[in-house]
Amino acid sequence: MGAFTGATSDDVSVPGAGADLLAALLDGMDAALCAFDADGTVTHWNREAERILGWSAGEAVGRRGFEGWAARSADAEETLGRLMGAMKGPGRQVHEFVLLRKDGGRVLVRSQAAGVRGADGSPAGVYCAFSEVHVQLDLERSVALSEALFEDASWGVVLVDADLRPAVINGHAARAFGTGRTALLGRPLGDVVVHGAEELEGALQHVLAEGTPPAPAEVWVTLRTSSGERRRCWRSGFLRLASPMAEEPVPLGVAWLFQDVTEERLAAREADRLRFRWSQLHRAGAAAAECEDPAEAATVLLDFALAGFADHALVDRPVGERRLTRTLATPAGGVPGPSSPVVGGGIPLRYGPRHPALQAWDRVGTVRASAGRTAEVWAEAHQWPGDAAHALCVVLRSRGRTLGVLTFLRAACRAPFEREDVVYAEAVASRVAMVTDLGDVPA
Repeated sequence: MGAFTGATSDDVSVPGAGADLLAALLDGMDAALCAFDADGTVTHWNREAERILGWSAGEAVGRRGFEGWAARSADAEETLGRLMGAMKGPGRQVHEFVLLRKDGGRVLVRSQAAGVRGADGSPAGVYCAFSEVHVQLDLERSVALSEALFEDASWGVVLVDADLRPAVINGHAARAFGTGRTALLGRPLGDVVVHGAEELEGALQHVLAEGTPPAPAEVWVTLRTSSGERRRCWRSGFLRLASPMAEEPVPLGVAWLFQDVTEERLAAREADRLRFRWSQLHRAGAAAAECEDPAEAATVLLDFALAGFADHALVDRPVGERRLTRTLATPAGGVPGPSSPVVGGGIPLRYGPRHPALQAWDRVGTVRASAGRTAEVWAEAHQWPGDAAHALCVVLRSRGRTLGVLTFLRAACRAPFEREDVVYAEAVASRVAMVTDLGDVPA
């Protein structure tokens, strides 16, 4: 390196092509580089240094320090002293100082300087890499942002490689997956995502091929964890990562950022469901009020109530002590249609002593029940439609009397009845009980 040739113990002279290679390497660096000998004379000056300050290598090499050209006279000696101090200290020293461009403009630079020693260990000079402070700050911000995302972010961050396998996972994402930060690295997403992995991989492939989507997307997934399966909703944003080093953008993978919005979505879904149910109940009341026949009013109420709530509705009335007969039912066999009175009613049903309808009668309360694995046998044993797998039995009460039992049934493809469903079923039952009691009153 010019004045540094022969300065280190393993250094050899680099004549001819070797010198050209060294010059090409220095000029190809992204950082500005200059070097000084032990007296402070510039020995090397690369193209990036020329780009930043405007001074060419021919104008810079051979000058002592920056005085009279690249720094103000008042600052030049101090600047050179700080740089040359790196010969005496260990490691690299970081400095910030103001230099002058060839056009007279000022630029604040941040430098890293390190000393060079000869074969005998004596100081031989200093090399200094520098860049504009705002460029360095941009780089540091980018690095700081990456570190913050992977350490302190309150949302999940996953870097997925071009093979759609996680390469980096932050702590929040690891907790969302129920794994450690390294457990999922290099493995397919399907190892922890039971349902929804295909949708995620499809989104990632789309981003790799088409680029960053304009808006976040919500993805429902079912996760396999040590405590069982969990269904979650993740609001996800995707960013395609391309190498800045290539002439044409080369996809490196996808940055996937997500937040868990399961509770919000479930709450919104529940609000929509309640809004629909009570709207149905209001419409049912208005339609039933126009019916002259109380039995017809009861069927209208049940038909409105069934929408989105259950597959079947049955009304059983008493004909003796703990004996019930069916008076109203929806069509059996999965055939859609309105509820209608049972033809030939009056024959007691062969309900066993533990039948849910009789339990509701005895308790004067609501009973929920679901079939085991043999849903068809269970439905037949309870004298319900063959597709019934979940039941909700509610007593019909009016004027302090139990008038019968209203049973709602769901097929196996639907979820069992929950506590929230009980409130709605009891509201329907109170209205059915009123019109049923009205029909019992002698004209």
